[in-house]
Amino acid sequence: MDNDPKHTSKVVAKWLKDNKVKLLEWPSQHHDFNPIENLWAELKKRVQARRPTNLTQLHQLCQEEWTKIHPTNCGKLPETFDPS
Repeated sequence: MDNDPKHTSKVVAKWLKDNKVKLLEWPSQHHDFNPIENLWAELKKRVQARRPTNLTQLHQLCQEEWTKIHPTNCGKLPETFDPS
């Protein structure tokens, strides 16, 4: 949980307390430590470089660029994490 409002609502807080869930302290709205975000960023960069002009072309370019990302890149995702 990153202190996003949906995670801090009274209903959620009550459920967590009732179920004795202990939370780790986390900075508000902290960046995501999920390495998959690096893959989405790479796809976005590749698609933007091709400058789609409409939704159909955007969809096509996303599919084309997705297939060009080699599976070994996925294994390297944790190494690409930059916490800054």
